[in-house]
Amino acid sequence: MSRSARLISLNANAKRSFAIAGRKNNAASLFKGNCAKLISSIPTNSIDIVITSPPYCMGKEYEHENSVEEFYEAHNLLLPEIVRITRPGGSICWQIGNHVSEGSVYPLDYAVFSILQKMKNITLRNRIIWTFGHGLHTSKRFSGRYETVLWFTKGDRYHFDLDAVRIPQKYPGKRHYHGPQRGEFSGNPLGKNPSDVWEIPNVKGNHTEKTEHPCQFPVALAQRLIRALCPSNGLVFDPFMGSGSTGVACLLEKKRFLGAELEPKYCRIAMKRLKDANEGKAKIRPLEREIFSPSPSSPLVAVPSHFAWIGSKAN
Repeated sequence: MSRSARLISLNANAKRSFAIAGRKNNAASLFKGNCAKLISSIPTNSIDIVITSPPYCMGKEYEHENSVEEFYEAHNLLLPEIVRITRPGGSICWQIGNHVSEGSVYPLDYAVFSILQKMKNITLRNRIIWTFGHGLHTSKRFSGRYETVLWFTKGDRYHFDLDAVRIPQKYPGKRHYHGPQRGEFSGNPLGKNPSDVWEIPNVKGNHTEKTEHPCQFPVALAQRLIRALCPSNGLVFDPFMGSGSTGVACLLEKKRFLGAELEPKYCRIAMKRLKDANEGKAKIRPLEREIFSPSPSSPLVAVPSHFAWIGSKAN
């Protein structure tokens, strides 16, 4: 039985599940319930790429755990199963930030790495820094403006399409200055490697993708991972689907998607977003859009005379 057939069978038999049909050779299926129940029914070696952002165990409205210890406990049970269902050559992308309690910061990517590094045939390929310009301001430490994506592969032969995610060269007119290619253009005409530091605006305030979910990540973040790491007609799984950003990215990139979400209201949000994406009406911030930079004449950048740092900057 093919992977797609098994998935259809699984959706037909799983309780509290529902699905929508996508474009040709494309489908998105959602499971309303605990992801552990769904994962236990997923065949071994059947998922091409896992992309998710789990609860940080900080007492958010969708969380039941409130400590780093409970984060470890949950991931010690979950990650071996994630490895089991990921196919050889597939990828696991865990987007994670910090657990913060009473001003103390614990980097949760350390916890994820410490568990996965012990597993056979699992290799960390990149620790991607996702940086964004806006967020909460703090007064007793530096304000946090980045989170991470840990990209692991299962086995040494894995899918990676760099050309699919190249970005414009910073200096396209640069030439070789010595050697046999002296005087020729030195950059790749397809663009350059986007590196392991990605600046993508987070979903806050008036962001076009904002929903009722308090901690959704941008569609563009999942899109870049899918373009680079998911093969043609690949199957993407998000065990903590939330508002469905990974699913939207899959439909935009013509990939198959399976997601799980425990909270009914987030399932409803995700379902609507995936339906909109399937109908070509998804509200997204395109991955290719440049970061907004206001005009020098904009009132936004005009410095009020009472700002204390003006004098020190002038000196």
